[in-house]
Amino acid sequence: MEQEINNQSIKEILNRMFEHQYLTRDEAKTVLSEMTEGKYNESQIAAFITVYLMRNVSVEEILGFREALLEMRVNMDNLREYDPIDIVGTGGDGKNTFNISTLACFVTAGAGYKVVKHGNYGATSVSGASNVMDEHGVKFSKDLGLHRKSLETANIAYLHAPMFNPALKTVAPVRKDLGVRTFFNILGPLVNPVIPKRQVLGVYDLKMLRLYHYIYQQSDCNFSIVHSLDGYDEISLTDTFKIINSKEERIFEPEALGFKRANHEELFGGDTPAEASLIFDRILNNSATESQMNVVVVNAAAAIQTIEPYRDFQTCIEIANESLVSGKAKFAFKKFLELNN
Repeated sequence: MEQEINNQSIKEILNRMFEHQYLTRDEAKTVLSEMTEGKYNESQIAAFITVYLMRNVSVEEILGFREALLEMRVNMDNLREYDPIDIVGTGGDGKNTFNISTLACFVTAGAGYKVVKHGNYGATSVSGASNVMDEHGVKFSKDLGLHRKSLETANIAYLHAPMFNPALKTVAPVRKDLGVRTFFNILGPLVNPVIPKRQVLGVYDLKMLRLYHYIYQQSDCNFSIVHSLDGYDEISLTDTFKIINSKEERIFEPEALGFKRANHEELFGGDTPAEASLIFDRILNNSATESQMNVVVVNAAAAIQTIEPYRDFQTCIEIANESLVSGKAKFAFKKFLELNN
């Protein structure tokens, strides 16, 4: 039975956490539920979030937080019949890259696969997925029929996270004011309201990789977790990278896959959402740098191999590259905008 936590006892919870004690799964679930119900003020929310900047979040805490968020979500289970994939990074790597995972979603859609992208405004970077959608005039919606039509017509639907979960909306101002990565960065990929059975997740360090690997192993999700060893929460091609799934763990060098090693500067996402949006458009128009396009292709390839694990990675790279270079990815984006503007 869940422990009841009122406004007075949140102080006791905080004091325990300041002493590096951990919450049970039920306690974590209750705290997040009551936070969403407005039982805590912004200072208490900020204090709670800040604890996790000083110590690691436990698996039990993450699972409790996740249970709370999924119970409160807007139900989009009907989209699961399309067996879509989501491609997402945890964020918080401090690299301020352009919208690589969002672009990889459209490349994957252009290659003929169904994608349900769960995204948000940038909390620790200039431009999150929702920022670049905003820049293109996308109107966020909870309309199930619209998202079904978007999947059928463009192979992709976009779910703006705060619209589908009240907790994410409640904490958004505090997260933005803090401007640093929090446990909500960890939760985001786990609370897509469709609960897709396929997912590519990028993480910024090896501890996070192990945490997600443990969580995914307890699910029936077909997953790939990616990490660049120099600290990117996606395949950056700036260094050796790792991909881990339910079957194996592999390490790749960019050159072994036929890619030139990228420079960090080439992945910069700009100083404003408008600049990030221009980079987004240049990539879909095949007028970006080779490294920018390669990074998008290799992340889409990881998604394609997650969907079709019998394909070797090099073949998946070729499929993704053809989607981008041929204009199929751009066409998927065009059809998406026609429906969602």
